[in-house]
Amino acid sequence: MYKLCFVIYIFFYSVAAKHEQYDGHAVYNVHIRFSDQIDVLKDVETKYNLDIWSYAAQDRPEVVLVPRVLREAVEKELQEAGMEFEVQVENIKEKLDLEDALLASAAASSKSNRSRSVFEGLSFDIIHSFEVVDQYLVDLANAYPDKVTVRSAGKSIEGRDIKYLRISTSNFEDRSKPIVFVQSLLHAREWVTLPATLYAIKKLVLDVTEQDLVRDVDWIIMPIANPDGYIFSHTNDRFWRKNRARGFIIGDICMGVDLNRNFDFHWGTLSSNLVCSQTFHGRGPFSEPETAAIRDVFAEYGTRVEVYLDIHSFGSMILFGFGTGGMPPNALVMNLLGVRMATAIDAVKWPQHRDYVVGNIVHLLGHVSGGSTDYATAIGIPFSYAYELPAYNMIHDTVLGFMVDPAFIEQAGFETWEGIKVAARFAAESWSRRNRQ
Repeated sequence: MYKLCFVIYIFFYSVAAKHEQYDGHAVYNVHIRFSDQIDVLKDVETKYNLDIWSYAAQDRPEVVLVPRVLREAVEKELQEAGMEFEVQVENIKEKLDLEDALLASAAASSKSNRSRSVFEGLSFDIIHSFEVVDQYLVDLANAYPDKVTVRSAGKSIEGRDIKYLRISTSNFEDRSKPIVFVQSLLHAREWVTLPATLYAIKKLVLDVTEQDLVRDVDWIIMPIANPDGYIFSHTNDRFWRKNRARGFIIGDICMGVDLNRNFDFHWGTLSSNLVCSQTFHGRGPFSEPETAAIRDVFAEYGTRVEVYLDIHSFGSMILFGFGTGGMPPNALVMNLLGVRMATAIDAVKWPQHRDYVVGNIVHLLGHVSGGSTDYATAIGIPFSYAYELPAYNMIHDTVLGFMVDPAFIEQAGFETWEGIKVAARFAAESWSRRNRQ
């Protein structure tokens, strides 16, 4: 059946030029054996403006996408530095074509193809478009006015609303309850993070099986923090990471700002000032409307936000600050909560996926500045974390990294929710304890 669906898709939907810019690009695993090799690899990546998919962490290699025309030069420099590497994927375009086929096959048989009422929610067998999710948030607010409101945090660079849901049994008027703020898709290409926030919405609105999570906590959920970039990753460039800011170079040769380097926490000190870089930090802190929108949400609710979770992919990690070095005063408690969240996820994850690793950003990834979670911690939100969801991994040959196999979509939402629940219950306990003192 799968082979038939694949053939049908290729025959009717294949477009020769799609993903053509990635034809011959290879994915490398680069192993760090000695501390001085970290700087060597960083220099190579900067010199050739390589796309880092996942940073080296403990026993995990750095995962890097290398363009076809640079492979020989990059391999030579790595070899001269004595660094071990292997090619994980020889031609990433083949994987992109496979992802298209898998998603098209899933869409053809999707439950979402039949008429679904808002009370059923969105299906978890496909990756939904911005337009579908945007309308879904409005529909939920209309269907559940007693506990759901939809707000716009602001407009994106291209004028789209950056919407979020407020989920509350008291319309956010009971100030004795803490707020948990969860967001996804700050980085456009990280599609698998969307099911995590949509699944949380499902369990808080449509399928409430644990009443304490809505009784004791108010929620802010922002499923698509980077609307323009997310749309562009569907229509033009699957691996687009940044927003769609322009005007840095004549002709818009290089566009976009890495939104997770644009927050006002040591902005510009440990990020790139090269406009073509994937981690370009922008013209200044909060220069981008998308980060300014999140800042304004913090400002409106900040005194009650107990937990902030910024969902990313990939790497199976739970990270806390500071990315610039040093630790927040409550680092020990943050680590303990991180371990509890990771343990809950690991208990239900697929066995072929790695266990989650918990720790400080610097220790696990390296130094970065201008990140959302560091900013949240700096302004007084007690428990701010970045989740790095796992990359889909099966024994048979399939997609990898940022790409999504429909088989993993619901599982990604389900297992991440297990970690979010732990954070929410901890928030309720911590908030109550602190306000009794």
